[in-house]
Amino acid sequence: MQTLVLIKPDGVKRNLVGEIIARCEQKGYTIADMKLVEPSRELLAKHYAEHEGKPFYEPLMEFMLSGPVVAIKLEGERVVEGFRSLAGATDPTVAAPGTIRGDLSRDWGTKVIQNLVHGSDSEETAKRELEIWF
Repeated sequence: MQTLVLIKPDGVKRNLVGEIIARCEQKGYTIADMKLVEPSRELLAKHYAEHEGKPFYEPLMEFMLSGPVVAIKLEGERVVEGFRSLAGATDPTVAAPGTIRGDLSRDWGTKVIQNLVHGSDSEETAKRELEIWF
């Protein structure tokens, strides 16, 4: 099984790429492919298509366009749910200690939550997102 993991611009800017990758590998997952991407608006529009028109869409797009993103094709048994558990709750203020967001992120009071990582939420979504990014 594979999933898409994105290390968002805040994770790249804060030099947390190695730490986040290490946590994935320590969990027993394998990196099948990885690249540093300066995402275009078009790529992000495909990725976030279901959110178009929502109030947070433009701030999210601005944030994701603010710097490079590390795209990772992560493999392993039950990797979709496993990575989401490893990442922690979307809101870093309430994310559990021991998770990526719980340990490394916090609410910066910005227009959009800057929570370091994205992980696909289902096998179907993972397949679609991996086709977009890889």
